[in-house]
Amino acid sequence: MAFIDYYKVLGLNKSATAAEIKKAYRKLARKHHPDVNPNDKAAEQKFKEINEANEVLSDPEKRKKYDTYGKDWQHGDAYEQAQRQQQSQRQYQQQGAGGFGGATFSEGDFSDFFESMFGGGGASRGRGRSAGFRGQDFNAELQLDLRDIYETHKRVLTVNGKNMRLTIPAGVENGQVIKIAGKGGPGANGGPHGDLLIQFNISNSTKFKRDGSDLYSNESIDLYTAILGGEITVDTFDGKVKLKIKPETQNGTKVKLKGKGFPVYKKEGRFGDLYITYDIQMPTNLSAREKELFKELKNLKS
Repeated sequence: MAFIDYYKVLGLNKSATAAEIKKAYRKLARKHHPDVNPNDKAAEQKFKEINEANEVLSDPEKRKKYDTYGKDWQHGDAYEQAQRQQQSQRQYQQQGAGGFGGATFSEGDFSDFFESMFGGGGASRGRGRSAGFRGQDFNAELQLDLRDIYETHKRVLTVNGKNMRLTIPAGVENGQVIKIAGKGGPGANGGPHGDLLIQFNISNSTKFKRDGSDLYSNESIDLYTAILGGEITVDTFDGKVKLKIKPETQNGTKVKLKGKGFPVYKKEGRFGDLYITYDIQMPTNLSAREKELFKELKNLKS
């Protein structure tokens, strides 16, 4: 989550040619590709870093800014725009605009000018400070199981060696990203901290399939209960309930248990529904007598 050295990620130095970057990227991408390393989170993260490094270093303009400004390379356009405007202002003043004797634009003036461009208002205040730049955003992934997010709870996350206590809302989605303002990298020249962006990776060790706030499961019932009706006990996410089976229930019949689904994200006390599909099990290892009875039933229907 600290600043990433893209050259180091690809195993190169700053003098690497475009061909060397391309060759290193292809070699590492094949090695760490998710298809080659299924269910390997470390390889998945490495693959992301490799792609990010290649995206920047394979683009001449992005690479130039990265080499010049380091972790602040994405602010390079702002720096360069300010420098161009400063040079234009200096030329204007050196030409004696308005008969003021060609006054020069000092470094202190440039700092004020730069600060005024980016919200500091330094030119009017005369503080002579450099403009502040927002710090780098940090990205983190949090691995959770479906059971972990059934209820809102607190969890400690370590970010750059510091422990941070987070509240995990019930019902977060797999892949969802939440932002914690001001918990990223420190700003430059007094600028604000960046943000911490946390992505939730939700695994599922339960029998239920989740779709938003609704849950789905299958329940087996024997042939006799399906034909004659009866009562079965089924699992829900927070316990067991009894269900009445109607006589002559067909295979694949789906029933809805209202409010027995998953919590609705940031809607306290609201839940989705649970949909249960009946899977009728045919009897096996029938005795001779049972087979005779089924034959009699068949003849009755003839």
